[in-house]
Amino acid sequence: MGGRKLYELLESFMLEHQIKMGRDALFDLLSDHKLLVRRRSRVKTTNSYHWFRKYPNLIRSFVPSKPNQLWVSDITYWKTDGGVFYISLITDAFSHKIVGYQLSTTLAATASIEALKMALNALSQKAIELIHHSDRGAQYCCFEYVKLLRDRQIQISMTENGDPLENAIAERINGIIKDEYLECYTVQNMEQANDLLNSVIQLYNEERPHLSLGNKMPNQIHQTQQKTQKLWKNYYLKKDFNVNQS
Repeated sequence: MGGRKLYELLESFMLEHQIKMGRDALFDLLSDHKLLVRRRSRVKTTNSYHWFRKYPNLIRSFVPSKPNQLWVSDITYWKTDGGVFYISLITDAFSHKIVGYQLSTTLAATASIEALKMALNALSQKAIELIHHSDRGAQYCCFEYVKLLRDRQIQISMTENGDPLENAIAERINGIIKDEYLECYTVQNMEQANDLLNSVIQLYNEERPHLSLGNKMPNQIHQTQQKTQKLWKNYYLKKDFNVNQS
């Protein structure tokens, strides 16, 4: 995980053991030992040039207030010593819990469908208010994927202009899973890759705090539905320079 979250988890331990180290000192220590998270280049996994029906973006101003109101989906590329794999992920936008995932050696729709089935199997009832959001890739537009959503009365939403910010949470989860976890390990085959992915998803859901969740864990928020306070600043919002002189 990132250095700020690691410092939050270690702070009480350091105080208990009288270790005097601020956040900057921890970053320096991590850097000296080459333990800082490295950023990777992006590989395109979306082919939107197909004849399947595409759907409009329904979530431009939508903010979920509880779990299972908005799921975001994406596929990410994972290069290993054992070959190239693709990970299909479905994440709950409120809790940031990964609710469905599947590993594959190809970009065929089968993996995305299996990830969706995993997520749907965890629902206790029909989620009438649920929106499923994704890019316009053929995996999400194909008949079988769309039918699974329609059969559960789930609304379908898709990006419209290719801007990553249209599916920002899914893009962010992709980066976390790869940069903070998977890239730290070496796998030689599909079986090892699948075992590692299962462990990583469990670690992410159960043990990784999020600044956007008030430093709570995704599964904790998903189960309790508690409201949280974001501990990070959104630097993309325009600043209001109006001065109240009254």
